[in-house]
Amino acid sequence: MRFFIFCFLFCNSLLAQMDYPKDYFSFPLDIPMQLSGNFGELRPNHFHAGFDFKTQQKEGLNVYAVADGYVSRIKISTFGNGKTIYITHPNGYTSVYAHLQKATDFIENYIKKAHYIEQSFEIELFLKPNELLIKKGQLIALSGNTGASEGPHLHFEFRDTKTEKVINPMLFGFDKNIKDTKSPTVSALYVYPLDAKTIVNQSKQPIVLNLSLQKDGTYLADNVVANGRIGFGINAFDYDDVSFNKNGIYKVQSFFNGKPTFGYQFDTYSFDDMRYVNALIDYSRYKKTAQRVQKLFMNKPYGLNFIVTDATFGVATIVPNLAASCRIEVSDFSGNQTIITIPIVYDLTSVSIEPEIKKGNYFVNANKDSNFVKDNFSVFIPAGTFYDDFDMNFDVKNNTLFLHEDTVPAHSNFTITVEDSIYKETEREKVFIGRIEDGKINYNSTYRKGAVFSTKAKTLGQYKLIKDTIAPKISISKSIEGKWLTNATAIQLTINDSLSGIKSYNGYLNGKWALFEYDNKTKKITHNFSDGIVAEGANDLKVVVIDNVGNSTIFETHFFRSQKK
Repeated sequence: MRFFIFCFLFCNSLLAQMDYPKDYFSFPLDIPMQLSGNFGELRPNHFHAGFDFKTQQKEGLNVYAVADGYVSRIKISTFGNGKTIYITHPNGYTSVYAHLQKATDFIENYIKKAHYIEQSFEIELFLKPNELLIKKGQLIALSGNTGASEGPHLHFEFRDTKTEKVINPMLFGFDKNIKDTKSPTVSALYVYPLDAKTIVNQSKQPIVLNLSLQKDGTYLADNVVANGRIGFGINAFDYDDVSFNKNGIYKVQSFFNGKPTFGYQFDTYSFDDMRYVNALIDYSRYKKTAQRVQKLFMNKPYGLNFIVTDATFGVATIVPNLAASCRIEVSDFSGNQTIITIPIVYDLTSVSIEPEIKKGNYFVNANKDSNFVKDNFSVFIPAGTFYDDFDMNFDVKNNTLFLHEDTVPAHSNFTITVEDSIYKETEREKVFIGRIEDGKINYNSTYRKGAVFSTKAKTLGQYKLIKDTIAPKISISKSIEGKWLTNATAIQLTINDSLSGIKSYNGYLNGKWALFEYDNKTKKITHNFSDGIVAEGANDLKVVVIDNVGNSTIFETHFFRSQKK
């Protein structure tokens, strides 16, 4: 008990003492600062690692270095952050600029050269301190919509250069650019009965508590009538005065009878913390309703480093003859606060809402290895794969593995193995283990040894062996066969594979590798003539696309182009 209280006081003291430079870094855009996503915001399988700056719903805005330094890393990816530049600064921090349309000047030339050396669109480069030096305010890129971006914006991060931990940009003085006088909004408050014996307001299921605004600006929740172990959860968001959209909250703290029990604030965290977002939220509710309820308790302790708790892990035990009250404080970075008081009384009430019946014919102990086998399928679950114990549905029917459903989050990989008795040896090189979701087949990277296939996965659901003999498709919207493209600036094709997915693609002009940039949202690949690969006069184009099981398609055509205008 003393350790947890000490940890709580120590961690809060440590956060208060951290001193970040407030005037060292400038703003990376030359437009008013508006956020479409803030630091710590809850995202699928991760916490948001930085700020998403709005770029007026368009691409091509100037992006500037926020301080002197050097380009230390460049990553070009078809997914994730897309085109990304990392600048390391002499004061121990690194700034990150992502979803870029392109870099500028000598940085873009460096990237283009690397594409052609590696003969790949996807590259990752680690640079030495003296290679690409950058000055504060220097134009480094144009904003874009590359990678997994859902619209034009600039994703921006600060990281500790040594530890790689991400840090809230507000701590570096960026809060001066965002006026915020609005308190966070708690749109829903839930109370959870945490064991089979507990009843809350005649329910053995989580229920919503109504909130009423008080004269002092705080909120009073419905009375909680309960016995046994209970916990609370909130659905909350925050508005500032200039961004006009919902963003994540900065800080949450809960108290039981005046004592702090569970809290966190989004100042800094590591990439190892990211997937714990699935433990923090009510994952089952999220998968069923798309609503992210942040649980202010732990059924079992998990390793999210920025959570601070006492020995109860946020769980309130309601016993006879003890008046109880819970208080929840939700804050934004500017100090605006929403406070909720929850009166709690003990009573043995009757049950009107029975617990949800959960399917499961096998018990999974989260702290122990588990192995399940039926017919030709086996599933190995290492200790620590899941956050909590649960009853898992495991079955095999019609050569399909039914491995529960995606309502229980896995933190790390489990292994699925299947021994094939359907396909001939000559067919097996085209076979993979696929996950079936809403009738759609999702490819899983699959290892094969003879007739035995295996894959590592982090999502429960249905799995089966899938044979893919269908080659990828390559198309062009308007034929260029034998045509002059003197006035064109680029060639664009569409590539697609409907089953195992595209593993690689390569384009060639007159037998030489040519860079084609891939946009995963439109499935288009584009070669820009400005690369200088195209020849004067006649040109032969060849594009080769290979899927994840080796099926390939070749597209060939020829065209003419004059460089003289």
